[in-house]
Amino acid sequence: MAIKLIASDLDGTFLAKDNSIPESNLRAIETMKQKQIPFAICTGKNYAISKEICEQCDAHYGIFGNGTQIIDLKNKKEIFHHQLTTDEVIFCYNIAVKYDLHLHAYGNNFIITENLKYLDLYNYLIFFQSKGSIFGKYDSNFNLILTNQNKKDFSFYIVKNFIQYLKENENLPIFNVILSSEEGLEEVEKELKEKTNLSINHCSKKGKYKDNVIKKEYEYLSIAPQSIGKGYALNILKNYLNVDTSDILSIGDNLNDIDLLKNSGVGVAIANAYDCVKKVATYTTHNSASNGGFAEAVFHFMH
Repeated sequence: MAIKLIASDLDGTFLAKDNSIPESNLRAIETMKQKQIPFAICTGKNYAISKEICEQCDAHYGIFGNGTQIIDLKNKKEIFHHQLTTDEVIFCYNIAVKYDLHLHAYGNNFIITENLKYLDLYNYLIFFQSKGSIFGKYDSNFNLILTNQNKKDFSFYIVKNFIQYLKENENLPIFNVILSSEEGLEEVEKELKEKTNLSINHCSKKGKYKDNVIKKEYEYLSIAPQSIGKGYALNILKNYLNVDTSDILSIGDNLNDIDLLKNSGVGVAIANAYDCVKKVATYTTHNSASNGGFAEAVFHFMH
């Protein structure tokens, strides 16, 4: 078996806990470049918020929004995208109201929410606040739009009423809706699966997986259009590159990476991965993400 594509999750896999890239991972990237093995980033975040990391690791391709968008980064070409309909977003919003959940949504270059609380607060602190001066302005309806001097192509919309804002901006493309809570989300997930055909990824930031940036434990459901997921997107990228599944090495740690690992010839779980991810993996690293687990996986399988 010859590895012809390496695909990796970001948080908890390629990135250390402080969101930096371990030096060993950068060395692995250099070796991949020497061997002309393309690198694909596979993340639940959108492209705009992941752009800087993509550039730092010189990624060739990006799977964003848990598979809702695929970009050929070198040629600046969108390969695929699929967004939620307005009715689907409204249904998710109503579920959030019913179960008293926090909701935020990803577009291509924005996050929209009624207040920053869980994963959107994490994104704000990690990828936004620390990158330069923050500029805020209110629109005519007193919705707050936050931008950053070093990330002018990305905004946070802090809106008074999510649905009202959505209806007033009909051309606003929503790729993913995120429902978050400090409580279990099993009942919510069950109802969503019974009443919709949407793709749902259940992720947990509890226990040893606690979000150490906002210092909270929580769970969230990442909701995307029907059939969409990292594994589905990887299959599209595989066909685009004319690469066999058996020649793909994928690396991940969280529940939304299971499909990614299953759709690869070699699926690697990082040492800090969830146990259910390790169960489907071909190999589990000895090193955690912060200690270069990604590099270990690359050098272990790349010949």
